[in-house]
Amino acid sequence: MENKYHAPVLLAECLEGLHIHPNGRYVDVTFGGGGHSKAILNQLNEKGVLIAFDQDEDAKANLPEDGRIVFIDQNFEFIKNHLAYQKLLPVDGILADLGVSSHQFDEADRGFSFRFDDADLDMRMYTEAGMSASEVLNTYSEQQLADVFYQYGELNNAKSLSREIVQFRAARPIRKVKDIKEALLKYTPKFGDYKFFAQVFQALRIEVNREMEVLKNFLMQVPEVLKPNGRLVVMSYHSLEDRLVKNFIASGNFNGDVDKDFYGNVNKPLEALNRKVITASAEELERNPRSRSAKLRIAEKRSDK
Repeated sequence: MENKYHAPVLLAECLEGLHIHPNGRYVDVTFGGGGHSKAILNQLNEKGVLIAFDQDEDAKANLPEDGRIVFIDQNFEFIKNHLAYQKLLPVDGILADLGVSSHQFDEADRGFSFRFDDADLDMRMYTEAGMSASEVLNTYSEQQLADVFYQYGELNNAKSLSREIVQFRAARPIRKVKDIKEALLKYTPKFGDYKFFAQVFQALRIEVNREMEVLKNFLMQVPEVLKPNGRLVVMSYHSLEDRLVKNFIASGNFNGDVDKDFYGNVNKPLEALNRKVITASAEELERNPRSRSAKLRIAEKRSDK
């Protein structure tokens, strides 16, 4: 099944960032097709351990038959509790490849892509829990929808879009991809429809899966989960995620405000190892177009924390 998932992005850079010890303990919080995980396993000896998280049922089919891997079929939001339960704390490194896999985009019935007009608007990573995108569109107030489109889709006409949706759903519910396209037809740019719907769908997906909240909760636990000098490697695909990661690494909080002690030392648990964000090479961009928007940041837990 791995060929249905995206090729692992920035693979060499991720492995270098993790600085893998052969007998170490590593976590891949977004297993997906298993590309990154399998490359990590290749660098571990028989004493090494890889813990893989993924709440998507399809990911289980990609698990290799390897006694060194521990699979946790849960969201990584509560990483510390899960690792503590498995008696696997602390760890030497954590990899997070955020976003949606090509496999999920290509599965029409998941509703992640606006390419499939007859698909249900679901968008849940874990299909057994939470509200679907359709439920969000049909139950949120006009102001709630405007907030979602503005904050998570960075759409400047968010209020107009939400007003149009509320008026449309008064006549009939928004269930399918074609429904949201019809509802927003008046505001769809003639030549920029791809970018427009990419922003709309991104906003809905982030809201449905609580992606910003999950990422914040995860990052706050990282310093407690890592060993001193352990590595955090995070790959994000849009500016909202990258800003949270960048600020947390730089300051230990999400607004980027640096806190200093009496002696002027910065109070933060992590140290950035790349001052400039890492992006894909021209060669990888040609080979794997999905890497175009990938931004990689690497940090190390300070030994004095």
